[in-house]
Amino acid sequence: MKKRCAVLHWLRCKFYVFVVLLFVVLKLVYIKITMDNSIYIEPYGATHRSLSAQPLNDINCTAIYELDPVEIGKSLELRRKNIVEVGDGSIISFTADCKNYIEQRGYNEVIITDEECSFPIAYSLVVHKNSAMVERILRAIYTPNNIYCIHYDQKSSKDFIAAIKNLEKCFPNVFVASKIESVQYAHITRLNADLNCLSDLLSSEVKWKYVINLCGQDFPLKSNYELVAELKKLNGTNMLESSRPSELKKQRFQFQYELKDVSYEYHKMPVKTSIAKDPPPHDIEMFVGSAYFVLTRDFVSYIMTNQLAKDFLQWTADTYSPDEHFWATMARVPGVPGEIGRSEPDVTDLKSRTRLVKWNYLEGHLYPQCTGMHRRSVCIYGAAELRWLLEDGHWFANKFDTKIDPVIIKCLEEKLEEKQHQQCLRRVALGPCFG
Repeated sequence: MKKRCAVLHWLRCKFYVFVVLLFVVLKLVYIKITMDNSIYIEPYGATHRSLSAQPLNDINCTAIYELDPVEIGKSLELRRKNIVEVGDGSIISFTADCKNYIEQRGYNEVIITDEECSFPIAYSLVVHKNSAMVERILRAIYTPNNIYCIHYDQKSSKDFIAAIKNLEKCFPNVFVASKIESVQYAHITRLNADLNCLSDLLSSEVKWKYVINLCGQDFPLKSNYELVAELKKLNGTNMLESSRPSELKKQRFQFQYELKDVSYEYHKMPVKTSIAKDPPPHDIEMFVGSAYFVLTRDFVSYIMTNQLAKDFLQWTADTYSPDEHFWATMARVPGVPGEIGRSEPDVTDLKSRTRLVKWNYLEGHLYPQCTGMHRRSVCIYGAAELRWLLEDGHWFANKFDTKIDPVIIKCLEEKLEEKQHQQCLRRVALGPCFG
């Protein structure tokens, strides 16, 4: 009996060892297959410690721009792979040595004209994740004479915050907002995040002319040279969406909203109550638009100091998505710097040019079909849209995601850098003025 038990025990042990070994072998095979089918997306221009050969280097962006079917096909093949973006930890390591990082990413090679030097632009970046994408945006819009405020979220990961603070450390004209919000979807905290940056930007030594706000899935469609030329054409006016609200949109500010826990994606968001709001203070007429803007310095100063603006901001605190009616309304107040007259026609997203967003229900009517994919009805752009994006006329676009299509971002980076160099060569360039 004892002998039979010993044999059974031995067989069980052998079987256990066999199962463990089989599991390890299958795991290794799976890892190899996954790695063979993966592409690692590193910051464009970074050459240090590559994880593997960069397949994006084989993409011809000029051919993508020309809609060459073979090159578009190559980009589609890449999208079928497991796309791995570098994590926040890698960005922390990359930016730890500022001198090396600046050289690797070519910040020290940025050249601008005398027109650009005399026309600094301010930026407010409200972001909460994916420091690699934030760094890409910064590199695409960076010049040494501009000024950049970055607002991260109180809820952001420690590594993301550390990566953003490393960016701040590496540049004299990049800083983190002095006051950080815990940003909630469609809540006053989203508006406050931009206001915090705007306040800090006004206090900076850089005498910027205009301020532009961005989020973490935006990307520029114009070079800095082109942006300066376009801003000069505004001649002291603001550029943002501002339209008369539909009956449905009026619901957002005719009733009080309370921030509550929700059981889906956003966890917390404003929920409508049955309590009607009083009319806006100072007989302000309401307009609606988006969270994105191009504002003059004088207008921002007015927002920060004028009592009417302060009263209206307080009134919007319990409305739904106040950033989508605060700016649109304030821009129409009689007498504000860069005023849009109340009687003027609606300024839609197509007229404003601040942000190109492709909604799925308007595709085929106002713009061509999305070649990437949709998320909450918004197109995440694909490589085949490169030419359309660059020729449409908007200044920035949303949304981009390297995990959906890394080629479109790589090609936008490349084309914008080409344009900046070509435009500088045609002018009297000052040369690199980073220092």
